[in-house]
Amino acid sequence: MRFLGGCREIGRIAVLVESEKAKILLDYGVLFNDQPGFPMHVPPRDVDAIFLTHAHLDHSGGIPIFHVTSSVPVYGLSVTFDLIELLIADFIKLSGYYLPFEYIDLKSTLESCISKDYKERIKIKDMEVTLLNSGHIPGGCQILVEAEGKRILYTGDFNTTDTRLLKGADVDYGELDAVIIESTYADEEHPDRLELEKEFVEDVREVVEGGGVVLVPAFSVGRSQEIACVLRAHNFKHPVAMDGMAKKVNTILMRHAPYLRDPNLFRDAIHRLRTVDGWKGRRTIMRKPSVIITPAGMLKGGPAAFYIQHVGKKKRNAVFLVGFQVPNTPGRELLDKGYCVIDGKVRKVKAKVKKFDFSSHCGAKELRETAKGLEGNPNIYVIHGANGNCKLFADWIKENVGLKAKAPKTGDVISI
Repeated sequence: MRFLGGCREIGRIAVLVESEKAKILLDYGVLFNDQPGFPMHVPPRDVDAIFLTHAHLDHSGGIPIFHVTSSVPVYGLSVTFDLIELLIADFIKLSGYYLPFEYIDLKSTLESCISKDYKERIKIKDMEVTLLNSGHIPGGCQILVEAEGKRILYTGDFNTTDTRLLKGADVDYGELDAVIIESTYADEEHPDRLELEKEFVEDVREVVEGGGVVLVPAFSVGRSQEIACVLRAHNFKHPVAMDGMAKKVNTILMRHAPYLRDPNLFRDAIHRLRTVDGWKGRRTIMRKPSVIITPAGMLKGGPAAFYIQHVGKKKRNAVFLVGFQVPNTPGRELLDKGYCVIDGKVRKVKAKVKKFDFSSHCGAKELRETAKGLEGNPNIYVIHGANGNCKLFADWIKENVGLKAKAPKTGDVISI
């Protein structure tokens, strides 16, 4: 195995797995700074197949590189391919000047995609690969690779807890020889999900019934739909609107509803939404007490950047953040300091600001339970973590589970 990215950081995830006859790539994502960052390069001619865990750009955003002059097959779930068409197209639109590929290369990527289902065995020369539900976003999967008598698990981003949108991850792995595991929240516990939902709905109801508007900045894929389902599951009767790219995601997920935990709840929640179109619609929806769910989840662009300038001015309103806020983003500045750009100036936000931890990753408790439950005597490789979380979790595994564990560095090559 060669770790090409995502080591001791969050972003540009990529792992190359090589047997005697085959080479496969597990994800190939991007890192977002001033300019997009990519994993270490692999010549497309050296890759027999790419396996994609899910649509988020930190796992998928670099895959078109392999389709500029080649046509490397890409395996994953059909819903994932529909989502990357939307997300990577938007990525090219926003960052095209900095990218080594164009729309035509995304089209070639999509033509190279091969849809598979959970637990379907995929043969790549002397390898067998199986996709397992990851519980992270719709279409998300873990990847089990079997070759030369060895079994390697790559969790990708995963969540073992049921949410309103998805069932928790499949952890029936059997005996393993190696595990590549994420560590995003290795230092943080998530609250009880049902209690979190109740608190969120109660706080939303209090603001709306007090005549206010609740702005919920949320990621387009997964989180926006999760919040809509939470409100519907708790019989929230006031107007709920959705704006931005999340509306297109709703349409995609309608076509793939069987992959959701409760398709009927999802359909009911989406059908009850008021969809917002254009600036006139945005101004209209804010005139009456309501909930507005919209990207961007960190207030960095999207309709949310428009709404905050109006919602943030009044004490009776609220801004409820429901996702991770990366340092130096507008969402993090709002959460930490209570300030945001309003009318072109940095101003104090008068609306109520609160964060709700609706994570789609395992928390520290779930990560530890997963490590303790592993069968066989696998070596553990901890990736996808910031602020020292990779090493923190690897050290915890060594001390508390008794397995060999390390936090690899980018470029490390490891034999199993």
